[in-house]
Amino acid sequence: MYSRALQGYEEALGLKHTSTLDTVYNLGNLYADQGKLAEAEAMYSRALQGYEEALGLKHTLTLDTVNNLGNLYADQGKLAEVEAMYSWALQGYEEALGPKHTLTLLTVNNLGNLYADQGKLAEAEAMYNRALQGYEEELGP
Repeated sequence: MYSRALQGYEEALGLKHTSTLDTVYNLGNLYADQGKLAEAEAMYSRALQGYEEALGLKHTLTLDTVNNLGNLYADQGKLAEVEAMYSWALQGYEEALGPKHTLTLLTVNNLGNLYADQGKLAEAEAMYNRALQGYEEELGP
């Protein structure tokens, strides 16, 4: 379905239209869920480039794509890329949505997972505590 929709959007609206890019992003999600990591990376990278051009570096759709690329790189064991993506997403979410927004806190938690995987336990604990405190303040205990 997404492939047919993508073809239709590309023909009707062009490669850089946000509706086209949304479908590219959704295809990336689908491929990631199916374990097709190379295909997912290609779709996320295409969506990211398009969102950057159409919406800017700090738009939440751009940042969502960056965060998902970080998740994908984590699945691939590309830890340097993971940290770069999560750090970019975190900075952008903090600026766009604030430090206590659930997307910001999710990214803080993602960084905690990365640091734990790297054996950086003090850094992981700091991220987990920050996420927990933020969730409790925003959502309740």
